[in-house]
Amino acid sequence: MQEDAVVASVREALWVSLQVGGPLLLAILGVGLVISLLQALTQIQESALAFLPKLLVTGAALLLLGPFMVETLRHYTAGLFDRMITLGGAP
Repeated sequence: MQEDAVVASVREALWVSLQVGGPLLLAILGVGLVISLLQALTQIQESALAFLPKLLVTGAALLLLGPFMVETLRHYTAGLFDRMITLGGAP
């Protein structure tokens, strides 16, 4: 019984990490692809050209997705604590 709860907790942890990190990583990946294509077309190999747009997109994505990320993590944490109390027993 407890093994099933542990497996469910791990599965939920992986899903939450995908929900929280996935959109941010996809945004950075998209910008990196566009910048790489631009650098290949223009033959400009400036490292700041690749870094600064990624930094700006990361900041903008965190501002836009921050409330969703916090709410997802808060909901997961509350569920995890409830599950720990259920498995361990209340005092």
